[in-house]
Amino acid sequence: MNRLLLTMLLVLSALPARAAGVGGMFEAGRSQFSLVAGNAYAFENSYFVIGGSASYYVADGLGVGLSLEKWSGGGPAITKYAPFVQYVFYQASVVQPYVGAFYRHTTIADLPDINSAGARAGVMMAMGTNAYMSVGFVHESYLDCQETIYRVCSETYPDIALIFGF
Repeated sequence: MNRLLLTMLLVLSALPARAAGVGGMFEAGRSQFSLVAGNAYAFENSYFVIGGSASYYVADGLGVGLSLEKWSGGGPAITKYAPFVQYVFYQASVVQPYVGAFYRHTTIADLPDINSAGARAGVMMAMGTNAYMSVGFVHESYLDCQETIYRVCSETYPDIALIFGF
């Protein structure tokens, strides 16, 4: 499965770009998607995470979207859904800084669901005509969190992604 995913990512990044306007890949009317695959740690267990997100640019630099993640292989199964908004400072030449916010709903097997709100910031670097790599940080705060159940009620973590636009 990892080879198939890598092959798909390479093929998609080689697709020809749409005629670039002022906002380029972050131009109003453009769509993007990203895929998530990796490891994570929660509830003193290691998880395999798979997911993705899709976004649409409603104005140059301003995107709205939805993400989904499934965590498996550790302790209780975890599913996360998050609508988000993001602004990319597309006017920058070499790297494009970004800021964003999200609201996340998390379901955890055998535990009460929990919601969180967060912010992210970082930079995007072109990796090809239709592909960017983003590197940044996320701060997430869990709402109505009980540390006796969830152990941690806010956290800051790295945010690295490959993003493809059409």
